[in-house]
Amino acid sequence: MSRVFFRKELEGVATFWRIYRRDGVTLGFTSHDRDIWFDGVLHRAAPGMVPSAIRRNAGFAPDSAEMQGPLSHGSIGNADLTSGRFDDATVEIGAVDWETLDRAILYNGNIGSVASHGNGFAADLVSSKARLEADPVPRTSPTCRARFCGPGCTLPASRFSREARLSHVGHASNRMGFDLPDHGRYLYGELRWIDGPHVGAVMQIVDAEADALYTDMPLSGEVSAGMRVILREGCDHTIATCADRFANAVNFQGEPFLPGNDLLMRYPVQP
Repeated sequence: MSRVFFRKELEGVATFWRIYRRDGVTLGFTSHDRDIWFDGVLHRAAPGMVPSAIRRNAGFAPDSAEMQGPLSHGSIGNADLTSGRFDDATVEIGAVDWETLDRAILYNGNIGSVASHGNGFAADLVSSKARLEADPVPRTSPTCRARFCGPGCTLPASRFSREARLSHVGHASNRMGFDLPDHGRYLYGELRWIDGPHVGAVMQIVDAEADALYTDMPLSGEVSAGMRVILREGCDHTIATCADRFANAVNFQGEPFLPGNDLLMRYPVQP
């Protein structure tokens, strides 16, 4: 929209926020006292949810903003914040005329750190220009820098993913067993929930036993046997695993045979 807001002394303008979570959930909020529907998203009234001053600049320095509000909606609960469902979610902040629905996006970026305090929360927003701070030249490393089944790796994720059903769970130890012939193949992999309280959430597998897996996030007490997940195999990013297990050494994104800094400290030894 080419609408210029606040040109008149009195206008029906409200602020709106859209949050696109990594698990596919889209949430909309507005500072208006009634829900507003536009762009295919219902923006629920959240008068207590306010952004800080949005500072934009024409340079390469990231724009800054912050979002604060009460935990008044079931869609933003303390459990969701602490479990990481909002981590790295994409955020859009804009202004909308609640009478004509003219709107403009004022800020877009991602959620950085999220902190809850009492009955409220505060989230630091990282602007899209923060990506310019990333170093485009990769550092040398003996292990592979590519994400397994991601860019550079070239292996298809569908080949190493499968649906599994939870056979037993130990909530105290964060231990889960599945109807799998070999749990070890999923060490360093990931788990996406299809059923249950964690539906849509992705967890990293940090340890594996012959008949169980352990994730990096605590399990809800409502998790029970029979729930379904999608498991993706893991990789330890070494050249031996890449060559022997996946036959993908040609795409290895690392320098396993490059001498390290310790080469400078070596000295000849008499036989």
